[in-house]
Amino acid sequence: MSDLEKEVRPSNFIRNIIDTDLESGKHTQVQTRFPPEPNGYLHIGHAKSICLNFGIAQDYKGLCNLRFDDTNPEKEDIDFVNSIQEDVKWLGFEWAGEVRYSSNYFDALYGYAIELINKGLAYVDFLSPDEMREYRGTLTEPGKESPYRNTTPEENLALFEKMKNGEFKEGECCLRAKIDMASSFMVMRDPVIYRVKFAHHHQTGDKWCIYPMYDFTHCISDAIENITHSLCTLEFQDNRRLYDWVLDNISIEARPHQYEFSRLNLEYTMMSKRKLSALVTEGHVDGWDDPRMPTIAGLRRRGYTPGSIVEFCKRIGVTKMENMVEMPMLEACIREDLNENAPRAMAVLDPIKLVIENFDGDTEILNVKNHPNKEEMGTREMPFGREILIDAADFREEGNKKYKRLVLGKEVRLRGAYVIKAERCDKDADGNVTTIYCTYDKETLGKNPSDGRKVKGVIHWVAAETAVAAEFRVYNKLFNVANPNGLELTEALNPESLVVKHGVIEPSLVNAEASKAYQFEREGYYCADSKDFTKDKPVFNLTVALRESF
Repeated sequence: MSDLEKEVRPSNFIRNIIDTDLESGKHTQVQTRFPPEPNGYLHIGHAKSICLNFGIAQDYKGLCNLRFDDTNPEKEDIDFVNSIQEDVKWLGFEWAGEVRYSSNYFDALYGYAIELINKGLAYVDFLSPDEMREYRGTLTEPGKESPYRNTTPEENLALFEKMKNGEFKEGECCLRAKIDMASSFMVMRDPVIYRVKFAHHHQTGDKWCIYPMYDFTHCISDAIENITHSLCTLEFQDNRRLYDWVLDNISIEARPHQYEFSRLNLEYTMMSKRKLSALVTEGHVDGWDDPRMPTIAGLRRRGYTPGSIVEFCKRIGVTKMENMVEMPMLEACIREDLNENAPRAMAVLDPIKLVIENFDGDTEILNVKNHPNKEEMGTREMPFGREILIDAADFREEGNKKYKRLVLGKEVRLRGAYVIKAERCDKDADGNVTTIYCTYDKETLGKNPSDGRKVKGVIHWVAAETAVAAEFRVYNKLFNVANPNGLELTEALNPESLVVKHGVIEPSLVNAEASKAYQFEREGYYCADSKDFTKDKPVFNLTVALRESF
């Protein structure tokens, strides 16, 4: 690795460890893995792990496996498997070789369990779950040994065979590692390593009715795949002792090492798959890919780009310190990306009719820039005629010095078009303005008034004749408190997390690409909804406001 590469590459404590391991010759190549459980969609916290594991493999010219931790078939689904693969690819990463599954190693895992039994280091236990909790002890009191703990290896082999053959009911017994019931680490007090579960598995079908636990499976899978640096979040820090104990006591050569980093905590969201699943199943959101969800699929549907998420993960860094990341940090990443790369367009979310009384003749076709600073993005055609639609908030009968929009007797510029002047307006019986009457200066297309008049305000518009009706889904934060994790879902949910508006768009937007964001002039960044958008009924989602909203 050159000194220049080291300078350019972001540094953190994990990369420092890897640098040391490579320089000392402990490893000659880096091998990482990303091991999601297929029991839900990936969220922004998983994106941090993806960027870390795959990013390290890329930077060190190593390999990163995608391995599904599929040891709990009751909660897993092939739809989750497919969505996870799609998310990893969408973020721009590729895994080494074929997709791997922990279930690929079920035969090997079973063999290692037999080995532990033969060594007197595992036993079949018939304590009930409640009894097992009671025997485990507390943080201040040691546990008690199970009455089944000293069963002979021969008896345990026979009982484990019966477990495998389906001769025991679920919950009737389990296989436990025989470690230390007095350990100061609860995870080492004879943890369960196999349990009975009569469930169809999406990969192995009905071959097995016993399934290994995560802590037993994970370390062995890492060793089988020759993982050099097994990266986990901090909640697995104590589990590293069990990780090492299993590998120390089975006949396997490879010795991966587990390193822990802090998980991502983001304001106004939660990263618990269980709670995210409850949001879906209880109907609080429109599925795992609802644009309010912190899932990668939800962010994609909302208009976030892969580059913005990768940049966010780079900015928050990798440490051992737990912290809460502010939402504006994520918003800033997508706003910077879209400000640079999103084409401009015009949409009016709360339309009101404006008549240009001195406009005569047929509809004009104006060429409007797709981006103010990027000539290479070209122009688009926008119809302009006698009647246009503007946003109701852009007109007042009277205004103050701070109000730079349309006021009776004053001028503003229509974005990409002419300077207009408001002359009068019509109102309904309730006093609401229904129509604004204006005149326009036909000499001001693309230039200032010739007599030196200064026009400061600019508003957006859509020609009434060719306007297309559209639905706008304005998304706000899903929860009304910064840290909702300790609250019930119904307590923390923001009732205004989705506000639906109906307005109009310029005609070019009927061909909008799904999930591609546009800057709607003066409104925000919006994208065509990937599920509900049609040319006959365009639906746009708010990606992010033009300015910080928190």
